[in-house]
Amino acid sequence: MRILIFVLLLACVAAGIVFGALNAGVVPFDLGFVRIDVPKGAALLTTLAIGWLLGGVTAWWGVRMRQFRDRRSRAHPARKDATDA
Repeated sequence: MRILIFVLLLACVAAGIVFGALNAGVVPFDLGFVRIDVPKGAALLTTLAIGWLLGGVTAWWGVRMRQFRDRRSRAHPARKDATDA
């Protein structure tokens, strides 16, 4: 199992190196107060990571809110929830 994980890790690192090499051009970002030039590969991988993290936080938040509502409805079974109306 460890060898499979190691091979998968090496394949991802190799794919990242190829992705970065194929997207070596520079993308300028003007944020109003500062201008930065970032390689395309780094910009794409950064936005991918940020999207992945925001999606994970959103999914986690939804699960936590559902658990909170379920816990609250079990604690007060006579009380009607606003979503039940």
